[in-house]
Formats: sequence, structure tokens, C-alpha cells
Amino acid sequence: MDHIFIIGGILFFLFFLVNYLFQKLKLPFLLAYIFLGIGFAGLFTETELATLEQISRMGIVLLFFLHGLQFPLNRLVNISRRIWKVGIMDIVLSFGFSVLLAYLLGFELISALIIGGVAYASSSSITIRMIEDNKRGHFPEGEFKLGLLIFEDLFAPIMISFLVGLIQIGTVTANSMLFIFSKVVILTIASLLLAYYGFRKADLFLHRYLKKKFIPLLAVSIALFFAGIAEYMGVSKLLGAFLAGVMLSETGTSRELDRMIEPVKNLFMPFFFFWFGTSIILGTGVGKPFSLILLIIWGFLAKMIVGFWGGRIYGLTKKGSIRSALSLGQRGEFSVVIAALAETFLSVFLGIYIAATAIIGVYFFRMAPIWTEKITLLIKEKKYFWGK
Repeated sequence: MDHIFIIGGILFFLFFLVNYLFQKLKLPFLLAYIFLGIGFAGLFTETELATLEQISRMGIVLLFFLHGLQFPLNRLVNISRRIWKVGIMDIVLSFGFSVLLAYLLGFELISALIIGGVAYASSSSITIRMIEDNKRGHFPEGEFKLGLLIFEDLFAPIMISFLVGLIQIGTVTANSMLFIFSKVVILTIASLLLAYYGFRKADLFLHRYLKKKFIPLLAVSIALFFAGIAEYMGVSKLLGAFLAGVMLSETGTSRELDRMIEPVKNLFMPFFFFWFGTSIILGTGVGKPFSLILLIIWGFLAKMIVGFWGGRIYGLTKKGSIRSALSLGQRGEFSVVIAALAETFLSVFLGIYIAATAIIGVYFFRMAPIWTEKITLLIKEKKYFWGK
């Protein structure tokens, strides 16, 4: 890439500028980078795009590594025990039915699976930011939403691994699914055993040298190494990075490591969303616009069903369940990661899906308390039974 420092300086300044503007507009920052990438689509050479992709890979690996750091084994078990019923409902409705709908609308099976993956995961970063900005952390459904987001964060790396494996194989058969499943299980079990019997013994070393400048080098080396092992095995590098975070979380140094690595991740992540935006060539048109509208509508309906009935299963009041139903529609970083696996012809379709659900989802989230009160009053006026 010629003039790399000039180009890099311009890109970082543009990242700052669009992020600042979107913060003022109270819109998801990741959309700022995607829209910027769309604006620059077609202006980079293949070599430059390849360089951007390699830089972006570092950011997304560190993102999944930091997610893994939040989940020591005990927490994994406790979260799964409390939220698994709702989590399965979410997988069936948001992923499974979206795949079925896309397939019935004429998409090939692998494309339908990618669409289902994009439709599945609510954005953790957008949702948590919205909870903070709207001061909704004290609402009773806050714990439920965070638990569901965590479940999605746990399932997403496995889903991505299956999609990566199926794309590499090129066909969806029982044998290919079993083959990928076996590799995911082997990698996961090996990592968890290493976490329990190996990394727990490294806590003294890390606590002793935690403030030394070489510790981030050790953490990143582990993240990249296990990402590479996963990629070599034919599953997603992101699953390897996530499991590396889980392993290091057993040392009890998650908070400190997160503070060290987060600034590095924040420098690389804009490149991923920007690179994804450059793959969206709007001049090519949007194939199957009617299908896009149907899938967006179903995506919101699925999250509303999960939010309401899942909230009731979790033990929320009806009001809390309605607020949850209106607060889970925004897709974000994991959806972009999955959409990046798609062929070029599907990129525009998925890019619009993500942008639309993110913007509409943010609006729904902000209006959820007001609409909940109106829905409650409407039901009372119609003399329907309304308990707690």
C-alpha cells in the first residue's frame, strides 16, 4: 500500500469524525464506520483492500478474545443454567425460522444459513450502550436482557465456526455438519481442560507481573495463537480467540487484562466495519427487496416473542416483558462478522438488513417505556385481565 502513513492518518481522522457525529446523533457508532466504508467502496485497489482486511482481522479477533475474558467456567455454567430455555427459544425463532423463511424465499441453503446468523444475534455493544444512555440499568428486566445477550455471545462463536466450515466444504450435508461439530467439540473440550488444569496455575505469575508492560504481549500472543489453531482446524478463528479468553479468565485477571487490551482493540475494530462497508457496492442494486422487508419484519417479531415470552419464563412482570420485547431488535457487531462471510451479491442485502435493524431497534429501545405504558392502559381499558 503506497503512502500508508498518509492513508492511515486520514482513515483514523475520518473514524474519529464519523464516530463523533454519530455520538451526537445518538446512533450506533459501528454504522458510522460501515457507511464510511460504503462511501469509499470502489476507491481502493485489491492490494489495499487485502491490507485493510488483515488489519480488520486483528480487531475482530481481539473483540472475541475480550468477550471470552468475561466468562470464567463458573460463570459459564451459572448463566447457562438460568437462561438456557430462553436461549434455545431465541435460537429456534431468530435463527431457525429466519433460515427457513430465507430458504422458502429462494435463497440457497448456505446463503439462508448466513442470513439466519445475521438475524440471530442482538448487538451487545449497542444494547449495553443504550441501557447506559437511557438509564435503564435499574429496570427489573435489565438482568434478563444481559443474560440473553451473554447467551448469544456464547453461541455466536460456535455458529460462526459452523458457517465457516460449511462455506469451506461448499455443501450442507449430515456428514459435513458432523465433521464440523466434531472439530468444534474437540477444540472446545481441549481448551476447557487446558483452562481448568493449566491456566488456573498461572494466576500467581500473572498477578505478580500484572503491571509489567510485557503482560499484554503474552495475552495477545495467546489470543492469536489459539485463533490460528482454530483456523488451521477449519473452524472459525473467532472461536479460538473466544476460548483463549475463557482460558485466561481462569487466572482471575480478566478486569486488568481487559483494561490493557481494550484500547488496542478499539484502534483495530473500526477497520473491520469500514472494510465490510467497502464490500457493499450500492450501484449493484438490492436483490429481492420484498424478501428483505419480510426478513426484517420477522427479525423484529422473533425478538419480540423471545423478549416477551422469554421474559415471562424468566420471571419478569408483564410490563417488564413488554419492555424487553421492544428492546432486543438491534443487530450489530456479531451480525456484521457473519455477514462478512457472504458472497459479494449478498453483501448489499445484509448490509441494509443490519443498518435497518440497528436504527429501528435503537428507536424501539428508546420508546419502549412509553409504548409499554400505552399498551398497558389500552389493555386495561379493554377490560382484559392484567396482573403483575
